Amino acid sequence: MTITVGIGEYAVTKQEKASIKTYALGSCVALILFDSRHGAAGMIHIALPDSQGNDEKAARLPGYFADTGLTLLWKRMQVHGAVTGNVRAKLVGGAAVFDDGGAFRIGRRNVLAVKKWLWSMGIGILGEEVGGNRSRTVEAYPDGRVVITSGREEQVI
Repeated sequence: MTITVGIGEYAVTKQEKASIKTYALGSCVALILFDSRHGAAGMIHIALPDSQGNDEKAARLPGYFADTGLTLLWKRMQVHGAVTGNVRAKLVGGAAVFDDGGAFRIGRRNVLAVKKWLWSMGIGILGEEVGGNRSRTVEAYPDGRVVITSGREEQVI
C-alpha cells in the first residue's frame, strides 16, 4: 500500500508494508520522521517556510507551510506512539529548479525552516538530499529507508 502525499499534505503510517510517497519536489521539502521503536513513519510536503500573510491558506492547508505544518505532523506522529528520543529525520528537496537569480531562495529557506524546527525539537537528521537544481520524487518506508528518484537516477538514504 502506498500513501500519496500532495503539496501541503502530510501522512503517518505504522503499517509495516506501507510506504509514503510524494512527487516532484522542486523548491519544496519533504521531511520524513521515523520512530523505530514504534514502527511509525511520517512525511510532510512543505511548499513555503512560513505562513505570514497567508492566513486563509494556512487555515485551509496548514501542511503547505513549515511554521504551521511541522507541528501537525509531530502531533500525528505522537498519536502513533512517537516519542522525541526515538524519532529521527530525513530531509529531501529544497532545490533551485527555477533560476530566480537568487531573489527568493525558497528551497534554501524551506530547508532552513525545517532544520530549525528539528533542532528545537531535539530530533537528529539521519540523512538528507537537499539543494541542487533538480526535482525529486521521494518514497519512505517505516523501516527507515527513503528512496529518491530524479529522472533515471535512484538513490537510497
